[in-house]
Amino acid sequence: MALEIRTLSRKRLAAIRHVGPYNEIGPVFRELGRIAGPAGLFGFPAAMMVGVYQDDPRTTPHDKLRSAAGVTIPESATIPDGLVEEQIEGGTFAVLTHTGSYEGLPDAWKRAITELPATGRKLRNATSYELYMNDPTQVPETELKTEIWLPIE
Repeated sequence: MALEIRTLSRKRLAAIRHVGPYNEIGPVFRELGRIAGPAGLFGFPAAMMVGVYQDDPRTTPHDKLRSAAGVTIPESATIPDGLVEEQIEGGTFAVLTHTGSYEGLPDAWKRAITELPATGRKLRNATSYELYMNDPTQVPETELKTEIWLPIE
């Protein structure tokens, strides 16, 4: 699937921060689920799991990469102990939809970066995101949908 240009509004997250290689964030998502599930955060309308990726792995040492696993929550929601508030910055993004295993995400990111010049847009200095469109406990791995959001000018 080709990149789409979309606008994302600012969103509030309850999250757990991670420092280190991006491919090591899996346990952080499991911990997020362990805390957010019993706290009822997944019960909010439009609640969505989000991966927040703040640094460029091409220029930042892998042990210094900053990321977070989060769930979108309303402004009025209380953040439970063990989670912190994060914000998704709104703006214009190039979006690639990946269907399949999360193990295919590194190749999907490479494809998104490679296809970006064809849009006539450039990356802006802002945070990138993964939005997880369905629940891996509810659909087969082959049907998982993840959107990769690259901030663009």
